[in-house]
Amino acid sequence: QVQLVESGGGLVQAGNSLTLSCSVSGQTSPWRGFSTYAMGWFRKAPGKDREFVAAINYLGDRTMYRDNVKGRFTISKDNDKNTVYLQISSLKFEDTAVYYCAADTSGRPAVSESRYDYWGQGTQVTVSS
Repeated sequence: QVQLVESGGGLVQAGNSLTLSCSVSGQTSPWRGFSTYAMGWFRKAPGKDREFVAAINYLGDRTMYRDNVKGRFTISKDNDKNTVYLQISSLKFEDTAVYYCAADTSGRPAVSESRYDYWGQGTQVTVSS
């Protein structure tokens, strides 16, 4: 069973930076583990649907971002540590949300939630003015 655990959330002031981490354990088969997964970050703000934020392919050399976070959010993947990161700079009030990481065992990054096979429980990010 594949398990994902997010960390790094908290209360931060607008304009500051934050790095979220997602540690992945377990694998779907002996030959398909974290290094073969694409990873994604999503977020759910109060009163809104969960939305795509960023994704990275299994190698870590191809990324995707939603338009309104480009330039402020950076997704990265460390296959030796089984961890995916989301660096957020210049935090805005509208970044307040629960952030979820997800694993896509196909290895290809995707925007759609339905492409992801495993999800973490989320970590809260609250941006104060």
